[in-house]
Amino acid sequence: VQENCTIHMFPGVTVRLEPDAHIGHGAIIHGAHVGRNCLVGMNAVLMDNVVLGEGCIVGALAFLSADSVWEPRQVIVGNPAKAVKTVSDEMLAWKSEGTRLYQQLPAELHATLKEVEPLREVPKDRPPITANYVNWKERQEGQK
Repeated sequence: VQENCTIHMFPGVTVRLEPDAHIGHGAIIHGAHVGRNCLVGMNAVLMDNVVLGEGCIVGALAFLSADSVWEPRQVIVGNPAKAVKTVSDEMLAWKSEGTRLYQQLPAELHATLKEVEPLREVPKDRPPITANYVNWKERQEGQK
């Protein structure tokens, strides 16, 4: 569950996020069931009693109406939401890899976290900050 998400429900209703569900920045999950290995895009809204089947990918800003039930491995977009295609094996691999990377972040943070004093100015000899990971596109290009 990324930053600025809202997970909420009415009394007596359960929100369920199955293993490897990935909830994007700013999404709202209101009394919904998100299946195993689903991705809910940034700022998407899942209303009461929505059920996402395993491996669904919900696009950013999609609005899934209350009581809607979605078959496994559907790409769901729009307002109102509709399934536009089936999640391919390649798309599911991309999603799974992204979730795996996000799941590693807390352990990496705790392993490397240390107390620091604030800088009053940037040191002149400070080396540039570089990324120490390969994103999905770079990984795919490296396999060609």
